[in-house]
Amino acid sequence: MSGNERSNRPVTTTETSIRILELLKANGGVSLAGLADELEMARSTIHRHLLTLEDNDLVRRAEGNYHLGLRLLDFGMRARDRIDFYHAARPLVDRLADETDEKVWLVAKDGRFSVHLYKSYGDNPLETSAQVGQRRYLHQLAAGKAILSQLPDAELRDVLDHCGLPEQTEHTITERDELLGELDGISERGYAFNRGESITGLNAVGAPIRDADGYPVGAISISGPANRVKGDLLREELPDKLLAAIDEIHIHLRYASNGEGGQPG
Repeated sequence: MSGNERSNRPVTTTETSIRILELLKANGGVSLAGLADELEMARSTIHRHLLTLEDNDLVRRAEGNYHLGLRLLDFGMRARDRIDFYHAARPLVDRLADETDEKVWLVAKDGRFSVHLYKSYGDNPLETSAQVGQRRYLHQLAAGKAILSQLPDAELRDVLDHCGLPEQTEHTITERDELLGELDGISERGYAFNRGESITGLNAVGAPIRDADGYPVGAISISGPANRVKGDLLREELPDKLLAAIDEIHIHLRYASNGEGGQPG
């Protein structure tokens, strides 16, 4: 096999370590016995993985349970810092939060999912379980649907074929034809709505961030409780503010990509 070819055979030991890290992330802290039961593997095998992860500060042990190590934070921060649009969008996310007094999220497209990169909020935000670093299905979020609406047809089919349309709330779109029809409307107007599709009682509006080639690399959303974020505020005022911020990000990215200095006229 040449150096440019990729083997279809997974490295089992690496996959096991990844599964351990995923379980620790999901559960906060897990014992050796708990990990062995979840993974249906011998304790001795899991213990060898844990020792290696612990020796490299990726896992730490406390009171009989294993937890994620802080070294992983360094990996995540470095990964986020290398994203160009993160630096361009962050001050505008803060501005939107100040202007709207709601919670504003910056998300990135990561393969077939979205990842929460950054959040900012004004004086009256709705607290939810969403966290920076969290991965979510694209179809459940206003930001995610905004991204989906800009994907090439082949990539959109790939996302839907592999991820499906799992239900998060009773309002989540779970039928492909319904979603495709909504994506057409999002593509035309430039922004998407989330009406209780990710969290019951939460409404949001999201718009895509595109790179210099027009590809959707991320999105910004503004969200709040449905009894407050509704009517003209949801349909007109928030989209107008959001699109203005997105336009500024696109100008920044376009000039940064061209290597041009100064201010556009």
